[in-house]
Amino acid sequence: MIALAQKKDGIGIEGYIAILAIISITVHLVLRYLIPDFQTYSLYPLYITLAVGGGILVFDLACKLVTFKFGSDLLAGMSIVTAILLEEYLAGSLVVLMLSGGETLENYAIRTASRTLEALTKRAPTTAHRKKSDVIEDISVDKIVIGDTLLIFPHEICPVDGEVIAGNGVMDESYLTGEPFLISKAPGSGVLSGSINGDASLTVKATKLAQDSRYAKIMQVMSESEQKRPRMRRLADQLGAWYTPLAIIIAILAWLISGNAVRFLAVLVIATPCPLLIAIPVAIIGSISLCAKRGILIKNPIVLEQISQCKTMIFDKTGTLTYGKPTLTNQTIYNKRNSTEILKLAASMERYSKHPLASAILEKAAEENINLIDAQQINEPKGAGLQGAVDGHEVIITSRKQLDKFGLGKDIAVLPQGAGLECVVLVDHQLAAHYRFRDSPRADSQSFIQHLLPKHGFKKVMIVSGDREEEVRYLANSVGIAEVYAGKSPEEKVDIVMKETQYAKTAYLGDGINDAPALLAATVGIAFGRNSDITAEAAGAVIMDSALERVDEFLHISKRMRTIALQSALGGMALSIIGMIIAAFGFLPPVAGAISQEVIDVIAIMNSLRTIWKPAIMSDMPLSENETFVA
Repeated sequence: MIALAQKKDGIGIEGYIAILAIISITVHLVLRYLIPDFQTYSLYPLYITLAVGGGILVFDLACKLVTFKFGSDLLAGMSIVTAILLEEYLAGSLVVLMLSGGETLENYAIRTASRTLEALTKRAPTTAHRKKSDVIEDISVDKIVIGDTLLIFPHEICPVDGEVIAGNGVMDESYLTGEPFLISKAPGSGVLSGSINGDASLTVKATKLAQDSRYAKIMQVMSESEQKRPRMRRLADQLGAWYTPLAIIIAILAWLISGNAVRFLAVLVIATPCPLLIAIPVAIIGSISLCAKRGILIKNPIVLEQISQCKTMIFDKTGTLTYGKPTLTNQTIYNKRNSTEILKLAASMERYSKHPLASAILEKAAEENINLIDAQQINEPKGAGLQGAVDGHEVIITSRKQLDKFGLGKDIAVLPQGAGLECVVLVDHQLAAHYRFRDSPRADSQSFIQHLLPKHGFKKVMIVSGDREEEVRYLANSVGIAEVYAGKSPEEKVDIVMKETQYAKTAYLGDGINDAPALLAATVGIAFGRNSDITAEAAGAVIMDSALERVDEFLHISKRMRTIALQSALGGMALSIIGMIIAAFGFLPPVAGAISQEVIDVIAIMNSLRTIWKPAIMSDMPLSENETFVA
C-alpha cells in the first residue's frame, strides 16, 4: 500500500503512522469530552494525522490510479479525502489508523523469511584454523581449498564439509538431520559444515569449498525459495478488487444523473470499506490470540487466510508422523554368535554413524550395560552401510539388499521376512545378526491423515523425507499415504514442494532444519515442535506441542476465522451497497451516511470478535486408543 521506502528492521513508516494516529485520536477524545475548556483545540491532533498519514495515503492513491490497481485501500484513500471535505476528521483519522495498522501487520509477516536467512548467516562460521607444517593460522572461510588440513576446536562450528584424519569426538549435526543426536567421529568419518563440535579437538581434511558445503547450500536454497515465493494477496484486497470499482461507479452515476456532487460524497462516505479494513484484521488478531492459547504460534498472519485454501498436505516423516525414535525390537543371531558380543561390536561401530537406527542400537546396548570399545577405519559409503574394525574384527552394518556386494547373496533367504526397519550385521565376512526396528507413528497419525480429506478439503497427501525408501514406505502404508518421496535432500524437497504448488496451494509440515527451505517454498509452512529456531523462523505457524491434534485445531481455527471474516466483510459490504443505493437516490445525506457506516462497522467488528472466544469443539479428529504400529 504505502509506496515509500520501508525500514528493513523495526516497524517501518506505516508503523509510525499507526502510532501517530492512535495518539492523535486519543488526545482528540480527551480534549473533546474530558477537558471542555480545550474543546476548541480537539481537532488539531486529527489535522496532524490527516496531513501526515493521509498525505502519504493520498500520494499512494495517485500512484494506484496511474497503474490502474484497484484495492480496498484505494477506496479508503478516497474516503479520507471525502472525510476532509465533509469535515469528518475523526472518521478520516480512523481510516488512516486502520490502513497503516493493517500494513504494519503484513510487512511484519513478510520480514519473517528475511529473519530466517539472517539467523542462518549469523550462525555461519567466518574463520577457520588451517594447519601447515605444524603452523596453525586463522584464515577466512572463503580461503579454504580442498585438501587443506583444518583444526576444529571444542564447541566450534565446522566451517566446511570434510573428513576426520585425526582425533576422536562427537558432533551435533541436528541442524541438518532434525534429530537431537550426537554423532561420534573417528578417523575416516565425514563431517558436515555447520555441525557443532563436542569436547575434543578434531583434525579434518577439507573435501569441499565453503560455498559448496552443505550449510552454504541450505542457505542458498532458502534464499532462492524466498525470492521465488509469490507475495499472496490479502483477503481484504481480493474482496476490495471488485468492491472498490463498484462503489466508485455508483458514486459517479449518482453525481451524473442527479447533477448533485453531494450525492457523490454521500456514496463514498457510506462506501468506506471499514468491514474490510477493520473487521478482517480483528478476525485475524482474534484467531492469533486463540491459537496462542492453544500452543500454536502464528508468525505470519497470511497463513490463517491461506491454509483453508490448501489442497495438498506434505509431511516430513521423522518427528512429525512418527515420534522420531526407532527402537530395536528383535535380534536374530546367526553362525552360533553370542547376541551380547554382536551387540557390543555393532554399538561400538554405530557411535560413529548418523543413521537414525544408530541411536536405537546404542540405547539397546546401554539397557544391557554393555561397555563399548573404540572402532577404527570407519567408512560409510553411500548406500553400502557402515564399515570399520572393532576389537580385531571387521564389522559391516548394512541392508539385506547389499549382501550380494559382499558375496553373501545366499544368506538373504535365511533373513526374516516382513516390513519395517531393519539392518544386517556382518562380522569377519560372515552373517552375524539381523536387527529389526520400529519407529512408531504417533498414536493419532492414521486418524489425522484420514481426517484431512473429508473434513479439511485436502485432495492430496504425501510424504517427502530424507530417510530411506523402505522406511518411508513402511510408515506410509501404516498411516494410509500412497504418494512417497524418499531419500530427498533439502534442495530436492524444495523442488518437489514448488512443483506441487504450481498445481495447488500446499501446506508443509516439518520439524528439522533440513525442512526449513521447504517450509518457505510451500504456500503454508508449519513447523512441528521446537527442535530448531531456524525452522520456526521459516514457518508461518509453529505448533509448540508436538501433537497432530494441535495441527487439526490450527486448521479449524483458520477455517473458522475465514468464515467469520467473510461474514463480517461480505455482510458489511452488502449493507454498505444498500446504503450506497439509498444515498445515490438522495435519501441518505453525507452525515447520515457516516452514522450508518459507523453502525455497519460496529456490527461487523462485533461479529469478528467472536474469533477470540474458544468454540465448543476445537478438534473433531477421531482418536483411537488402540492405534498401534503393526509390523
